[in-house]
Amino acid sequence: MTVATESPVAEGLLLRPFRDEDAAALVEIYRDETLRHFTRTPVADLDEAARWLEAQERGRAAGERYSFAVLAPLGGPAGALPADGGPAGERPAELVANVVLKRGAPGAPAAEVGYWTAAAARGRGVAPRALEGLTRWAFAAFAADGLVRLDLLHQVDNTASCRVAEKAGYRFGSVLRASPPEFPLDGHLHSRSA
Repeated sequence: MTVATESPVAEGLLLRPFRDEDAAALVEIYRDETLRHFTRTPVADLDEAARWLEAQERGRAAGERYSFAVLAPLGGPAGALPADGGPAGERPAELVANVVLKRGAPGAPAAEVGYWTAAAARGRGVAPRALEGLTRWAFAAFAADGLVRLDLLHQVDNTASCRVAEKAGYRFGSVLRASPPEFPLDGHLHSRSA
């Protein structure tokens, strides 16, 4: 498997690298107060969206951050999406989530995963399916590089992320103490082994 040419696979979803044309959807998604509460990088306008997209591309080029747009057929999970992310028949795709693999150092035995879900897509099983796809992809893509564990961190008040972690097989490991200002609240550490 070549990381540059392969993307994760998740049931009923398409995962692909972000594109410039995702900027407007990012701005709309980031209007959600819940999402803004749990993320650290604001995306309030097209300029901020462009900077966010550039950061994803720089991270991918450096081999440190593999962020994937998660697309679903407009209006729900039914129907298949083509590999290029274009419309599936009469059902156009919509950006519904993001999943990311963060690798601090190539060759390290552990990496971190993260995700967010657009408000309109919550409760449809998008996050657990996308996270499962990213997890399988990461272990396959980086097995030869020594990756054997993925960590997932979230604030203690993010109970939805706790449920997603459990559904995707990430076991609770410990409570992480707050470290303001970047991490104002305690957090949970979940992990999954290859």
